[in-house]
Amino acid sequence: MTSILLRGRTLSFLRWPETIDDHSAWRYEEDGGLLIRDSRIVAAGAYAEVEKQAGERTKKIDHRPHLLLPGFIDAHVHFPQMQVIASHGAELLDWLNTYTFPEETKFQNAQHGRRIARLFLDEMVRHGTTTVAAYCSVHKASAEAFFAESHHRNMLNIAGKVMMDRNAPEGVLDTPQSGYDDTKALIREWHGKGRQLYAITPRFAITSSPEQLEMAGALCREHPDLHMQTHLSENHAEIALTQDLYPWSRDYTDIYAHYGLLGKRSLLGHCIHLSEREADAISASGSVAVFCPTSNLFLGSGLFDYQRFRRRDKALRIAAATDVGGGTNYSMLRTMDEGYKVIALNGEKLNPFQSFWQLTRGNAEALSVVEMVGTLDLDTDADIVVLDARATPAMRLRMETIESLAEELFLLQTLGDDRAVREVYVAGRAAKSDMIAG
Repeated sequence: MTSILLRGRTLSFLRWPETIDDHSAWRYEEDGGLLIRDSRIVAAGAYAEVEKQAGERTKKIDHRPHLLLPGFIDAHVHFPQMQVIASHGAELLDWLNTYTFPEETKFQNAQHGRRIARLFLDEMVRHGTTTVAAYCSVHKASAEAFFAESHHRNMLNIAGKVMMDRNAPEGVLDTPQSGYDDTKALIREWHGKGRQLYAITPRFAITSSPEQLEMAGALCREHPDLHMQTHLSENHAEIALTQDLYPWSRDYTDIYAHYGLLGKRSLLGHCIHLSEREADAISASGSVAVFCPTSNLFLGSGLFDYQRFRRRDKALRIAAATDVGGGTNYSMLRTMDEGYKVIALNGEKLNPFQSFWQLTRGNAEALSVVEMVGTLDLDTDADIVVLDARATPAMRLRMETIESLAEELFLLQTLGDDRAVREVYVAGRAAKSDMIAG
């Protein structure tokens, strides 16, 4: 039986922190211990107490003075878009036609898919992210490549083959029937294999015909425990085209409701330009609005009104995400830095405890995986990130004047990147140092 004992300053959240002084919302140990046995956390708390539970053969690893938190979670990302990140000068629909669709055509080649899946998950680990909700390409082989690489690393990831049968080049189209059949085959092969979870993935209403959305809805009814992910109300031109394609609908959200695609495991990317009726419908269904600040800024799509959506009478469940490759960075620290600025432009502020709640427990709750990841609770999977607030010269200099945990977290969010991630544990295995050594 393999066991390790990690020592450091541990931080994990119990609920949303209402204020910067809401200490009952988190659990912090200045000298904390995490005992991991066979990939799970079996003891957590003050190091002196946890050490008493460790056996003689337990490997002890001292990460002091660094912070130990649950691994970061990214709720919306496109792994086939690694080679179009940082492409200049397009809004959403032009971005798709100019960059995304030609790039995803390459994933007809299974070897290309395997290479990019490996490099993508390397970047996730490098930046402290241990769980993602990923869009693959339309090609079945791309999803097979992603799941195989994820399973090899024993990561908990959610992914799905994109379904899209119109308004795109031939090389990235399926049909309603082939999309359904390929998805069923992938669910049989991969959902629940190790830590892998499948998401039914119609890209969005523009690239799926009514017939395909019917098939996606059928899949959701046949597999009610699965996630569903798609895009919603990202860009004004997208919304207008969608309404032209579905003239009977009251609005964009109504289309997904009509086909049975809303629900507690439905992840709706962007949700920037929602009417009150749409926000009510999303709230009533329990669906999740996914905040993608770097891509929303980069593509000029708009500002997600995070605090208003949280505070409204019918509050929305919210997740946060990089949205690579429209998003401009693989780091969830960088993502929440840009998120802070978006929220500030809407006249609000997000305190650093709220940001780190969102990166960890908040995203785990939104993705319905909080029983497994997103906390440092007992009997959860040992996905852990080790953060160094003195990782760069600029950070070390700033740390000379920092006097509180809140200030340190805000520094990590504002100046941190992959250099601040000293180690990453995936199911109790040291993944970042292993990757670098390998």
